[in-house]
Amino acid sequence: MVKNKFVADYQINTSRKILFPYLSSASGLSEWYADDVSINEDKTYKFDYDGEDHYAKIVAMRTNFHVKFEFFDPNNLEETDNAYIEFKLEENELTQTLFLKVIDYSDTYEDDELESIWENLVANLKEIIGG
Repeated sequence: MVKNKFVADYQINTSRKILFPYLSSASGLSEWYADDVSINEDKTYKFDYDGEDHYAKIVAMRTNFHVKFEFFDPNNLEETDNAYIEFKLEENELTQTLFLKVIDYSDTYEDDELESIWENLVANLKEIIGG
């Protein structure tokens, strides 16, 4: 199946230090992104969406700046074109405004569906952090 790369920016009225744990920790992600998120002993994240488990590893992280999760099928470790989700925090130098850049590389949805999904997810995140 052909994968699709969705990229969107969302203005968030908070600081990097407050926002980043919601993007990078299991407890933070389970509050807004997935039904439940856990980490096992080998640092594999298990995301539960609608009763289905999805497994990912952090493949890149710079604290308070960005995190990238690469998803994989534990039954097919030979797969090379894995889906991923990346969160980047970018600041406008002139206005000091913080933006959350979401990069979603997957084969699950069309762009318009992903746009709607991410708008709802980020709205939930903003409600939680007050931003």
